[in-house]
Amino acid sequence: MRRLLILMAAIAVAAAAPAGWIGRLPGSVPAPAVPVDNPMTAAKIELGRRLFYDADLSVDGTMSCASCHEQRHGFTDGNAGHPGVHGDPARRNVPGLANVAWLPSYTWGNPRIRSLEAQAMVPIFGTNPVEMGMRGMETELVRRLAADDCYRRMFAAAFPASGGRIDIRAVTRALAAFERTLVSFGARYDQEGSLDPQARRGAALFRAACASCHSGRDFTDGRFHRILPPAASDRGLGEITGRKDDDGKFRTPGLRNVAVTQPYFHDGSAKTIADAIARHPGRRPPADIAALTAFLATLTDEKFLTDPRFGLPDRACGKAL
Repeated sequence: MRRLLILMAAIAVAAAAPAGWIGRLPGSVPAPAVPVDNPMTAAKIELGRRLFYDADLSVDGTMSCASCHEQRHGFTDGNAGHPGVHGDPARRNVPGLANVAWLPSYTWGNPRIRSLEAQAMVPIFGTNPVEMGMRGMETELVRRLAADDCYRRMFAAAFPASGGRIDIRAVTRALAAFERTLVSFGARYDQEGSLDPQARRGAALFRAACASCHSGRDFTDGRFHRILPPAASDRGLGEITGRKDDDGKFRTPGLRNVAVTQPYFHDGSAKTIADAIARHPGRRPPADIAALTAFLATLTDEKFLTDPRFGLPDRACGKAL
């Protein structure tokens, strides 16, 4: 009887977990949805991590995904924007990648990009602005990867059903699998009873004034709001919908590791947390801003910022890179 109960419990847990997810999560955090055509595997994650740090994904070999998404900055880069390979100025601030697996959509202004696989196409092949500059160079990208014997073996291990075919679909699927492992729930905030009095006061202020938009485990409602006055150079959501009343609306950013992801807002125009808070509607005395800043500092997950599983790989196929 006991063995039967254990078996039934195991079946129930397996049925409750979304298919295709692998990884450890706190007991209160449900696993994110994973596309049915791209289940996570250790081999796929390993390949995606190597691709994330590989500058051969850019036209001139000077920019990788990690050029803009640096682990120590919570996978941002500490700048208002990052120029593209041809020097094109960035339009928007680099968003962090903590817990991206749970987001309902990606990029600051496009609610139609609803998977990490689709998002990966934007920096690699996008033209508004040009970032990695590979538009029209798809064949060249495949050639570069296929010329590497180790990559051929890694693709074969990651995608056995296709015989290890190296193509753009496989590249974006591997990148997405790695990015889904970027889980951050180890901040002081997550440890019950660990907040000091100033941070607790800030938490109360936050719940009262900020949590309607910065809601949930990752402090984002995933919706689009206007905080700063609309700018003709970047309509935000209005560029996608064509509606003037959507101009200046951008997706609410999550706040995990926010203390290390400065500058803030879609245009990187707020240099500090205090500046960002002050530019939200409503006047707040300095003491309240200090308390809010103290609370937001408790969202930093130091292990996430240094975890070697997320960093630059130093080996592949048993050899040093």
